[in-house]
Amino acid sequence: MNNQVNKSLENSKLIDPYNRQITYLRLSVTDRCDLRCTYCMPEKMTFLNKKEVLTFEEMHKLCRGFIHLGIKKIRITGGEPLVRKGIMDFFEMLNPNLSQQLEELTLTTNGTQLYKYAGQLYATGVRRINISLDTLNPKKFEHITRIGKLHDVLNGIEAAKDANLKIKINCVALKDINDDEVDNFINWCIKNNFDLTFIETMPMGDIGNEIRLNNFLSLDEVKKNISSKFELEDITFSSGGPAKYCKIKGSSIKLGFITPLSHNFCSSCNRIRVDATGVLHQCLGQSNSLDFRRILRDPGATDADLLENIRKAIKQKPEMHSFAYDFSKERVQGKVNRHMSLTGG
Repeated sequence: MNNQVNKSLENSKLIDPYNRQITYLRLSVTDRCDLRCTYCMPEKMTFLNKKEVLTFEEMHKLCRGFIHLGIKKIRITGGEPLVRKGIMDFFEMLNPNLSQQLEELTLTTNGTQLYKYAGQLYATGVRRINISLDTLNPKKFEHITRIGKLHDVLNGIEAAKDANLKIKINCVALKDINDDEVDNFINWCIKNNFDLTFIETMPMGDIGNEIRLNNFLSLDEVKKNISSKFELEDITFSSGGPAKYCKIKGSSIKLGFITPLSHNFCSSCNRIRVDATGVLHQCLGQSNSLDFRRILRDPGATDADLLENIRKAIKQKPEMHSFAYDFSKERVQGKVNRHMSLTGG
């Protein structure tokens, strides 16, 4: 019996063509956001119609299929996931899976709505969240987000701390915008015991201009500057994502670097993404995809059909993304047309 069980579990694993086991699903529940970050979307963004977006029931059915096939971690993303009406109902739907095969349920948020939802998130089983925050300067925050107020995010962070949520700050490194705040960010995170990850900006979606390319900042440069002021120790820790981590000697926080342009991290990729319309993107930086909305809304489709299509999608996962930065010409290659707010990061 044990051999049969082990064989069954082995057959249920999602293994891509390059022998990478897929255990991590990033699910976007909405393309909508209450900010308009300059590197992410145009100021006058056109969002999806309600009928184009999966219902929570459809999303839950899809998640159950992935969990059945070996997904251990689900991250809820957006847009801004907490602006979707009834979002806590969806977390409550997913909660029972945490007592079964699912090991972690988490989310990435811009923090503006956390003051309302932090306690409920903890109650539904969320223990760790990522908060996207690119500056601690109120004027810069308004410049980057166009319509945001820094105090809303800081209030949300305090609410998350009070709810005992473990916090990691995600900061997009932007040349000539926030590159002078790195030390301040690190010291603030040390003081508050927040892990911190720096991210390179990525060429996704038409944002009305390509000024973000002028703001591309290689994290090699950022890490070099950090190393001149802090003593760094490389560690083998992994949160299940693409970040490479180190520790700052004398502190307890982890410092991460996500480098899609300067250093390809695809060899260890263990994740896939489903956007708010139900399209599975096998890779953030490629156009490979499979439409699960059509399958979920087909009255003739069975659970077996759903599982088979999940397996099929994983078998089509590419080896690596096509993002690249030509340092000699200061030009980004491999641009993807869909917006980050739809794909979910």
